[in-house]
Amino acid sequence: MSTRHQYTPVTTQDDADFAVPRSPYIPAFARDEARTAQGSSRRRLPPRVEKVYGRLMDGLAANYGLLLVTASQLFLSLVNVSVKKLNSIDPPVPTYELIGFRMVITFICAQAYMRVRGVPDPLLGPKGVRLLLVFRGFIGFFGIFGLYWSLQYLSLSDATVLSFLAPLATGIVGALVLKEPFTRKQLFAGLISLVGVVLIARPPFIFGSAADLPVPLTDAEGIEDAGAAPIDPAERGTPQDRLMAVGMSLVGVCGATGAYITIRAIGKRAHPLHSLSSFSLQSVVTSSILILATKTKIVIPTSIEWLALLGVIGVCGFIAQVLLTMGLQRETAGRGSLALYTQIVFATILERMFFKAAPSALSVLGTLIIVASAVYVAATKERENKQQDGITLERMDEEAMEEGLLDAEAKPEAEGVKTERIPRIHVSHPSMSKEALTSASLESVVLTTTEDAAART
Repeated sequence: MSTRHQYTPVTTQDDADFAVPRSPYIPAFARDEARTAQGSSRRRLPPRVEKVYGRLMDGLAANYGLLLVTASQLFLSLVNVSVKKLNSIDPPVPTYELIGFRMVITFICAQAYMRVRGVPDPLLGPKGVRLLLVFRGFIGFFGIFGLYWSLQYLSLSDATVLSFLAPLATGIVGALVLKEPFTRKQLFAGLISLVGVVLIARPPFIFGSAADLPVPLTDAEGIEDAGAAPIDPAERGTPQDRLMAVGMSLVGVCGATGAYITIRAIGKRAHPLHSLSSFSLQSVVTSSILILATKTKIVIPTSIEWLALLGVIGVCGFIAQVLLTMGLQRETAGRGSLALYTQIVFATILERMFFKAAPSALSVLGTLIIVASAVYVAATKERENKQQDGITLERMDEEAMEEGLLDAEAKPEAEGVKTERIPRIHVSHPSMSKEALTSASLESVVLTTTEDAAART
């Protein structure tokens, strides 16, 4: 019986009739020294400490993107405090001018870093994502404009709580547009965090007008310190102004949602500073056009405090955007945006430091809720890149394998060749790629015999 074997594996160098390169010989002591050098620091630790250290490092690695987003919220809170302080200086700084000044510094820093580090295409970004970069910069301008404009008539807490509508919107849009996972647990954590935000902000339409009164500071004898009375320079204007500020804040929410989704869509195809450079450049251009169109009067700095606050806005804004972009590139839109809730924690602390407003019991409770929700989200992170135990035919694409078998059978039958199927063979070897395993398995499961040979047997 003549049989045609379509695949003959070469497993050893002695079986081959051609030169097979051998692996270089590495002495055993050299391998031991390398292992010792890599794990010397870990071996010095006690077993329990080493175990805790390993879990800590694994947790940091698994939630690295989440930590970057959280750190960005600290710097963004510093920017918002500086903007709020500038609004209290006479004359107040126009919103367009604030955005333009901040983004000029951001653009210069981003371009300088990319050119020094040799990042290709520093101005336009890599091909294939340039349209996404343009859209990210355009939509991101409205996100920052809505927030800065609302800070003229809203307190820091109210403006912050309205900005937290963006995480839920981002998670939903990310699930619909990018097909990213947004589990019920993440939605539950987001809603619970929003409850904490409401407890901290205490909007008047829920808690009444008395909720807006911060706790007065007292001295050691329990007497109110008039010199340390709470200051809230942004709470001004008519009810119509406040309503307009809420509307502009919602415009900022839409802009922030679009920016977060676009950053996630770009992913790692572009350097984080490509996104930041496009955002800052288009913000400068758009703010300049709006200044000319609305005939906004430019305010010239006249004091050191003025310049210091502008410097904080520029530098901290640049750092915050870099950390935020890097974090969102490493996290899903839903999980990454949930970390934005930590900004209210930083805002409460900074408001206590700079505006002398002591947090109430509701603020403390809301802070604890937000922190607990953030820890819950980090603890329930989905393991997207799980290690595979091995490669077998069941884990390959069954549809592609059956297509190959049908092609192998159809051709011999058309030529008058009889085919015979044998049981499926499972192949798994760590040194072979998935493509090699597929080819070897497909070619070894079909044996063909001719009709003449079959007749002789």
